[in-house]
Amino acid sequence: MNWETHKKKLLKDSQFRQALRETKPEYEVARAFILARVKHELTQKELAKKLATQQSVISRIENARTTVSLSFLKRFASCFGGQLNIGIEGI
Repeated sequence: MNWETHKKKLLKDSQFRQALRETKPEYEVARAFILARVKHELTQKELAKKLATQQSVISRIENARTTVSLSFLKRFASCFGGQLNIGIEGI
């Protein structure tokens, strides 16, 4: 079974869809960290140094295994010359 077939099967399960919705913010943060780090050709250790933290923190963020504070996200954004934007949908 290829990934697309497996994904379609998983998405038929309402509990899976709910879990996917609930973990989307963590996934988006992890994705942003990975994409920025790769784009700027940094290792996790190098990014950690720029953010005055440890490599293990970057690893946990990129694996969506921790909750990141707003102040840390702002520091991350400014490290790359960006800014933090937050949105809430469906209200």
